Amino acid sequence: MAAIGSLVFCVDCGNLLPSTRGSDRNTLRCECCGAENKDTGSKKIVTSSKPADFPSFLRQKLQSSVQNVVRHEIQTDSVVHEKCPKCGREEVTYTNVQLRGADEGSTVIYLCKCGNSWHENN
Repeated sequence: MAAIGSLVFCVDCGNLLPSTRGSDRNTLRCECCGAENKDTGSKKIVTSSKPADFPSFLRQKLQSSVQNVVRHEIQTDSVVHEKCPKCGREEVTYTNVQLRGADEGSTVIYLCKCGNSWHENN
């Protein structure tokens, strides 16, 4: 019997045998010719690859233009003319977040400089 990785073939006819059961004493019966073959397939298969194994013109082009962004340095809020219910300030910042299901509207979170925050569901 010949084994290539986890594939085991019959010695008599070369047919692909049923999948291994993971035991050294397991015999695999060929469905084509009926011969019994000892299971010698690999019990554990490890595959690894590197990006260089699959060269890509696009990947090479993008490697020179990749931009690293630090999460806390991104400004995700905007200024809007909305009255703060606590202090009465006319200009507050807001941000949109998707807190509910994708088929529902987003939630707008307002934040005033006085520290007051409130939200509105769209």
